[in-house]
Amino acid sequence: MFLISPAYAQAAAGGGGSSAILQMAPLALIFVVFYFFLIRPQQKKAKETKSMLEAIRRGDRVVTGGGIIGTVAKVGNNDEVLVDIAENTRVRVMRSTIVSVLAKTAPAEAKGGKDDDDADDDEPSAAKDETKDSAKAG
Repeated sequence: MFLISPAYAQAAAGGGGSSAILQMAPLALIFVVFYFFLIRPQQKKAKETKSMLEAIRRGDRVVTGGGIIGTVAKVGNNDEVLVDIAENTRVRVMRSTIVSVLAKTAPAEAKGGKDDDDADDDEPSAAKDETKDSAKAG
C-alpha cells in the first residue's frame, strides 16, 4: 500500500584516477588565465614603477599622488625627495608617493675634456654659414 519504496545507496564507480585529472583540469586552466591576465601584468607594472622611482634625478618634473606637479630640487636619502612646486616653495615628499615623471633631464656631462658630441655641434653651424654664403652669392 505504500507507494514509497526504500532508497538504496549506489556503489561508487571504481578506478577514478582519470576522472580526478579531468576534475583538476578546469582549475589549472583558471589559474593559468589568472596568471597571464592579472598577476603577470601587475608584477611588470610594479617593476617599471620601482625602476622609475630609482631613476629620479634633480631637475625631473614629477607628479605626486595628490596631483601636485613640481620639479625635483634634491634627491635626499632613499625615501625623501625635495620638490619645488612654486617659486620659493619646496616640499619634502616620500619617493613612493611620486606617481609619474613628466619630463626627464639629460644626464650630467662628465667633467673631463671636450666630448665628441661638442665637436658635432660645430658642424651644423658651419653648414649654416655655408648656406648663408651661397644665398648671398646667388
